Order: sequence, then structure tokens, then C-alpha cells
Amino acid sequence: MYRIGIDLGGTNIAAAIVDENFKIVFKKSIPTTVTEGGDKIVEDMATLCRMLCDGAGVPLSDIEAVGIASPGIANSRDGVVEYSCNLPLLRFPICAKLSAALGGVETHVENDANAAAWGEAVAGAAKGTTNSVMITLGTGVGGGVIVDGKVYAGFNFAGAELGHIVISAGGRQCGCGRRGCWEAYSSATALINMTNEKLAECKKAGRQTLMEAMAEKGVNGRVAFDAYNAGDEAAREVIETYAYYLACGITNIINLYQPEVLSIGGGISGQGQQLLDLIMPTVKAESYGGDGTVTPTKVCIAALGNDAGIIGAAFLGIY
Repeated sequence: MYRIGIDLGGTNIAAAIVDENFKIVFKKSIPTTVTEGGDKIVEDMATLCRMLCDGAGVPLSDIEAVGIASPGIANSRDGVVEYSCNLPLLRFPICAKLSAALGGVETHVENDANAAAWGEAVAGAAKGTTNSVMITLGTGVGGGVIVDGKVYAGFNFAGAELGHIVISAGGRQCGCGRRGCWEAYSSATALINMTNEKLAECKKAGRQTLMEAMAEKGVNGRVAFDAYNAGDEAAREVIETYAYYLACGITNIINLYQPEVLSIGGGISGQGQQLLDLIMPTVKAESYGGDGTVTPTKVCIAALGNDAGIIGAAFLGIY
């Protein structure tokens, strides 16, 4: 049995043929054409699917289903992308159109963060559980929630926007328009902003910091961590502040959903065990029932990396 998972992004469309053991057989990506409308995107996805089949030596007739992980509000029931701010898709029947382009292959769609959470649930860090959460720490903070073995998306398919819970009322401006969103404190973008602010503060005060030399070619999410690991005090202040806010949001999610597993993906998750060591004291201290009254949620690094969305998309519709 083979399935195809498609990770539809604003810059690239990545896709892979995945076997029944959740292993990627063949993977390929092409640029996303965002200027010519949804029909062109469907045409490109169909072409990519055929390229995958040719590359893997798998006939299209052997593909059981195709799944699409799409940014924005994805109506999984009707196969429609209701809205996506980065793609020209508005109430767009993406599944019907792609299925027709592929000769009637069963096709599903889900929000990209939800698809990644589903991938971790069926094949990754939360495999074997029925209740889990995955968060991604990238440009923003994405999230997906699995409840009783199903993706939770709310009645209108716009649920589980975990990055937009407020953790500091009236705080930092978020791109969504609110102030104090978790995304504004715990994304890679937030860490970069905190690093830049600390650099400016140090420069004004005449304070030495290793981050200055490390940031000569620009600040990224690694600068503060690298300086922190080298014993830099200013970097320690940045990292401890970042870790506290990250832990605060994770604790909120645990208290809300009490998942068996909460996995962390995205670029910042590359810090691995160090990141967990930084956040877990706060998570353990502030989780409801954290005194041992309830079995604690396992917090871990996601297992599938950048392939979570593809694998999750491939196995949409199996529950």
C-alpha cells in the first residue's frame, strides 16, 4: 500500500510517497506558483504526484489516497481550503480538483499544523497514544491537537491555533493583531527579537557579550543558544526568559488538554534535550496536579522533523 502526502507551502510544494509502515519511499519538491491562482497550484500538485510515481516506480493506480497539508483554514469534511493568507485559496475545493486531476484518487486535506500533529500521532513521538499535542517553534508557533484518536479542529475547522493564546495581557504585538500572544514570546522570531533587544541594551550600557560577534552576519535562533553554551551572561538572560515563556504556554496547553504526549517541533526543537532541561522545571512546577496527583504528560522533542506534515497528510482519512 502506498499513499502520497503533500506539504503545500507558500514557497514550495513538498511531497512524498509513503508506504504502509509510514516510511518515505521517494520525496520531491517544486516551487509554489502563487501568482496564477488555485487551479495552477492543483495542476502543479498533480504533476508532482506523477513525478513521485515515476521516480519511485509506483503506478498511480497503486496510490490508495493523497493527502494535502495546507496552511490556513482547511475544511477536512468538505475538502475545501476556506482561507489561506499566503495562498490564493478562498473557499477553494482543493480535494475535488486534485482528485479529478489524478483520475479519481481519494484525496484529503487538513491544516498543515494539524497534519504534522497527526503524523507524530500515527508514526512519531506520540505513536500508540490517542490524545496528544504537537507544537512547532518556527517563524510562528503552530499547533495541532489529537483528541480520542482524531484531529481536533473545532466546529469551523479553525481551532487549535495554539500560538494565539495570550500569556501576557497587553504585551508584545503579535502578527495576528492581538497583544501578548504566545507566538510573540516563543517562536523563533520572538527569540531573534529578544536577542536583538539584548544586543541593543548591551551596546547602550557598554556591556560585553559574545552574541555581538556571533551576530555579525545576522541574528538567528542559534545565536543566543550558542553564546549561552559558551557561558555568556547576557545570552543566559535571553535564554532563560525565552524558556520561561515557552514553558508557560506549554503548561497552559497541558492544563487544558492533558495529552499523553506533547511533542515540540520546528527549528528551535533542534536544541533537543537542552531545551527540555530549560523548560521542564517550570512545566512540572506549574502543571495542574503536578504534585503527583495525576499522571504527567510526557514532553519530548518531535520525532519526524520536517517530514511530519507529509507523513501526517499521507495518512489523513485512516480514522
